[in-house]
Amino acid sequence: MEQLELGNITIDVELKDIKNIHLSVYPPNGKVKIAAPERMDLDTIRVFAINKLKWIKKQQAIFNSQARETPREYLSKESHYFKGKRYLLEVIEHAHQSKVELNHSTIKLYIKSNSTVEKRKEVLENWHREQLKEMIVPLILKWEKKIGVKASAIGIRKMRTKWGSCNTETKRIWLNLELAKKPVECLEYIIVHELVHLLERSHNEVFVNYMNQLMPKWRFYREELNKLPFSHVEWKY
Repeated sequence: MEQLELGNITIDVELKDIKNIHLSVYPPNGKVKIAAPERMDLDTIRVFAINKLKWIKKQQAIFNSQARETPREYLSKESHYFKGKRYLLEVIEHAHQSKVELNHSTIKLYIKSNSTVEKRKEVLENWHREQLKEMIVPLILKWEKKIGVKASAIGIRKMRTKWGSCNTETKRIWLNLELAKKPVECLEYIIVHELVHLLERSHNEVFVNYMNQLMPKWRFYREELNKLPFSHVEWKY
């Protein structure tokens, strides 16, 4: 692993058997990594990085300003979120199948005694996943009709750096599991954003015009989403 220094920014460089150069900036602290073809020399990579310096700093500023939750222990009275609202977790030990129930101010986690933190996390994440699936269906149907596109599949997964993604060739959309914790309006914005990519692949003026027409307040929802705390993740690069 090579390294480049651009002012106070350190860039890890990995030479790989690939055709194109790839630049990534990772949360939570804006770590920068470049994957480049094995034949490419460091001077060429440095010029590429210098040309991308403004974008790198912008991404680092976004990550540094974004709040992060402290690590969750999945204990009673711990704060957890659903649809943008804060709930207190109530852990209830019982001998039956694990389940989650929601009331006006509490998320009740029914779990077997002596369960591990990992098991409690798994049960709550599975519940968030099922809730998100239910929220997605009517929103997808609504916006596919309005936009005039059709996604081939909608999936949910944990995503470290994105709220959503769209493969424009397969027309498959992925949504971040974290969206279950955010306001429904923010989820809807991400769905519209990804569906619009089926009309326009790039984030260019055409894309922005589509967003302005379909969802005039999309910038507000984007800002709200990026101000909300993101879950704690142990990052490995």
